Amino acid sequence: MSDSRETINHRAFVVGYPIKHSRSPLIHTHWLNKLGIAGSYERIEVAPDGFAAFVGSLKDGTSGFCGGNVTIPHKEAAYGLADQTDALTQELGAANTLWLEGGRLIATNTDGVGFLANLDDRHPGWDRGGSAVVLGAGGASRAVIQALRERGFAEIHVVNRSIERARELADRFGAKVRAHPFAACGELMTGANFFVNTTSLGMDGEPAPELPFAALADGAVATDIVYVPLKTPFLLQAERAGVPIVDGLGMLLHQAAPGFEKWFGKKPVVDAELRALIIADMEKH
Repeated sequence: MSDSRETINHRAFVVGYPIKHSRSPLIHTHWLNKLGIAGSYERIEVAPDGFAAFVGSLKDGTSGFCGGNVTIPHKEAAYGLADQTDALTQELGAANTLWLEGGRLIATNTDGVGFLANLDDRHPGWDRGGSAVVLGAGGASRAVIQALRERGFAEIHVVNRSIERARELADRFGAKVRAHPFAACGELMTGANFFVNTTSLGMDGEPAPELPFAALADGAVATDIVYVPLKTPFLLQAERAGVPIVDGLGMLLHQAAPGFEKWFGKKPVVDAELRALIIADMEKH
């Protein structure tokens, strides 16, 4: 097999703090092997006070990396330190993908791309353009809200325990986005066409509040950006109410693909084999 591998020798990374639980190396190594590319993808743990120096080593070439992914807590800093960003990333104020081009560090954010691609793949026709309920107003909700707005939803209701955080997002993303306290969630879900949880509620088996999924509109879809467990408490509630569900694993897989193409020069495929590989890893831990 080694004889057929290409001579490309690129190194990419995922950087965060902490980083040891990231499954990104498993995804990218699978694609490297599948496409016969002689590259590597590795975890790099960098504390916040060392991140600017890490980015400096990318720009001057001393790191040896051609680019990489950025995760918590560095996404906003990555955006600020890049030499060039696109319009979507500028609106988000956060970047998750970096690469070198012509001696400049370019940044984008593929979270929204991954979110939409997962839904398109797992439940085509989910985007009927009506009303969406977004639970949570943290950093993870920004790309989701932006993606729903770009996809054409008429109303996007952001529900959060701190309404001030929700109002900040409504101000950021425009008139279609409205802020509400958590107490309004049930009323907002009545007749809504789409529901997404962007909080950590229900992660790793933690409990989650009961929500009225049966009140969603006919044909509505529910999803969760949490993917451990694969069927979160919210998705189990929705399923019991007869609402079609889409788990969050595909968002992780699809958001990874654009970066891989930038670093290694080939477009990877998100398929059942990759999904099964990640699920098997999840079941081990």
